[in-house]
Amino acid sequence: MKTTNVSLVGVGGQGILLTSDILAKTAALAGLDVKKSEIHGMAQRGGSVISQVRFGEKVYSPIIPEGTSDLLVSFDRLEALRWRHLLAPEGRALINNMYLTPITVSSGQQPAVPDLAARLEAEYPQALYIDAMTLAKAVGNTRAMNMVFAGALSTLTPFGVEVWKQAMRERISAKLIDINIKAFDAGRNAVKG
Repeated sequence: MKTTNVSLVGVGGQGILLTSDILAKTAALAGLDVKKSEIHGMAQRGGSVISQVRFGEKVYSPIIPEGTSDLLVSFDRLEALRWRHLLAPEGRALINNMYLTPITVSSGQQPAVPDLAARLEAEYPQALYIDAMTLAKAVGNTRAMNMVFAGALSTLTPFGVEVWKQAMRERISAKLIDINIKAFDAGRNAVKG
């Protein structure tokens, strides 16, 4: 089995690191070697966050070279554009249909990216989009948006649903697991349906 490279990107506060932890734990529970790295940047201020997960029979480094991510998982549309260089030519992109205005734009330090939708379409003609926030609201907790996204991501991995849910149970507190499983199922069903 070749090593699979997954880059998860977004902004601080979206639950990217928890999602990457659960992906890494899922791969480990499936018996694979796993390495994970993360860069927080100014995460607590809404800045870019990236976490990379690599899994396979034997993984030697946690760092994914540019242009070799099999999956680019973007929690925000603008971040998908920012991190496009990570995706392999034959890679797949899963993009949350959300746009968080960067602080530099809202404060007037930088202009907004013009034609974001058209640029995303040009860069990612085969991308899979999901409206994770709407689905999280529907299950009753917007903070579970990342688990909606994890459910969508699960359809693009070789791991069974029960392995994912076992990883979630090991990583998420018991009082929050039910809503997070509902969110996971909603994301998975939205992609499969």
